Amino acid sequence: MTDQKNLIIAIAISIAILLGFQFFVQKPQQEAARQAQQQSNPAANPSGDPRAPVDARPPAAPGVPAATPAVGAELSRDAALARVPRVPIDSARLKGSVSLRGGRVDDLTMKDYRETVAPGSPLIDLLSPSETARPYFVQFGWVAGPDSRDVPMPKDDTLWQAEGAALTGDRPLTLVWDNGQGLVFRRRLALDANFLMTVTDRVENTGTTPVTLLPYALTKRWPTPHTAGFYILHEGLIGVTDGVLREISYSSIKDSKLVEQQTTGGWLGFTDKYWLVSLIPDQGETVNSRFTWERRGTDDAYQADYLGQTRTVAPGAASEMTHRVFAGAKEVHLLDDYRDRLGIARFDRAIDFGWFYFLTKPIFYVIDYFYRWLGNFGLAILLLTVLIKAAFFPLANKSYRSMSKLKLLQPKMVELREKYGEDKQRLNQEMMQLYRKEGANPASGCLPILIQIPVFFALYKVLFVTIEMRHAPFYGWIRDLSAPDPTTLFNLFGLIPWTPPHILMIGAWPIIMGVTMFLQQKLNPQPPDPIQAKVFMILPFLFTYLLAAFPAGLVIYWAWNNLLSILQQWIIMRRAGAA
Repeated sequence: MTDQKNLIIAIAISIAILLGFQFFVQKPQQEAARQAQQQSNPAANPSGDPRAPVDARPPAAPGVPAATPAVGAELSRDAALARVPRVPIDSARLKGSVSLRGGRVDDLTMKDYRETVAPGSPLIDLLSPSETARPYFVQFGWVAGPDSRDVPMPKDDTLWQAEGAALTGDRPLTLVWDNGQGLVFRRRLALDANFLMTVTDRVENTGTTPVTLLPYALTKRWPTPHTAGFYILHEGLIGVTDGVLREISYSSIKDSKLVEQQTTGGWLGFTDKYWLVSLIPDQGETVNSRFTWERRGTDDAYQADYLGQTRTVAPGAASEMTHRVFAGAKEVHLLDDYRDRLGIARFDRAIDFGWFYFLTKPIFYVIDYFYRWLGNFGLAILLLTVLIKAAFFPLANKSYRSMSKLKLLQPKMVELREKYGEDKQRLNQEMMQLYRKEGANPASGCLPILIQIPVFFALYKVLFVTIEMRHAPFYGWIRDLSAPDPTTLFNLFGLIPWTPPHILMIGAWPIIMGVTMFLQQKLNPQPPDPIQAKVFMILPFLFTYLLAAFPAGLVIYWAWNNLLSILQQWIIMRRAGAA
């Protein structure tokens, strides 16, 4: 059994395990959790906790304007922003504006991230007004309790007054609205140095009768966003409620339409590959959380929201609710910091490190540590490869020594095949006897490769899901380690002014990897069967084509790993006289 054959077997087993886990373990668990949420949620029971009665929930789409432009009549972003009075947002990492109509945050752009690696590429717009083609916004508010149905409450078209000219990192913004019947609503928004906004909603009762109110927060988006994760990445509705991570795809929420869960603390919202918009209630507050779906014309609209406990505000008294909103890039250390410093349960799990979490996240930490030392993620991956090779050095040595013996036994194996070729049972018996006599193990090469397969998948996950790897350059033509090699053999690596179709994008690094795989194969014992030998000769070409679509960082890792293996294998086989 050669290294290449072992590799194929190991990859096939690993893929089968991954897909089997997805279909037979993870998916049924998610469905069972969803059903349990719907069956056990007290807020869905009319006889449940009177502090959060069902009829006091915000409407299915609170904060969504009553008159939404029809499909095909959406406004441009600039036109939509100009329709209502706004207060600008300008912090170290965010810019945008707060809409005074509805007091919602629906205009947010990240200053540090662009759409592509091209110079001058547009910045990433995260939130957009409801009149645009892809609305995405955050809103807060109050709904009247059963005893205060006639009390005017702020709505999506309420015009708030701003106390302040801008919302900046060191200057909060306060919005005020007086309902004219004794209630004054104040909304204070404050930004930190990164992507966290703290919103304090306060209501003051200057009237003569008590009122009952319930605070809420929501984030809503439509239509269905493009997702690119397939089975290895969750993109959709996400949250930690009652201490459990909930990941709900856009397709599954369309089937269930509503998922509810009562929780103390936690968080919920929407996750994209690199970006997150999450509502974070006061971690000591018990809230009723919801994920909902509705049809808006020809579009699917999705919402995550929560409703706080009922407050009774006596005359001359006040009540408030503190919300937090994370809207930005899912940077690993930043989410870890919010989790630890603010006590936000499992907030780091917004990054989908997968069920190899125990391996994937440490690998990221190691790469990131090396990056801070070397200044280049590509070099960090190369150094990580050296460490992995060092960790598996004893196993690899044992494997290569056994392969050296197998290569020395090639002439004797050919003789046995010629002598017993027609008698397969006798041939196998004689070959096993020869292996025992010489102390060779044809399966010894499997173990080190099988052990490295989880590392391979974990590194792939790190390159695929972490924002730190996005647009991270290496050297030369590799300007993004998380994207495939942009060059291709079929236009002579850019010498011919022609862009081949995607199927022909076979770059320089995949070819380098294929060459290293071919050279490593030449060091292995060759199969005595001519047909099998020809199949193995095709493998480097097949893997070159397959890996051409993988992130360049992964291809560089594999090529470098092959080079180190070739050097180690050549030295061992040379000492054994097999090279």
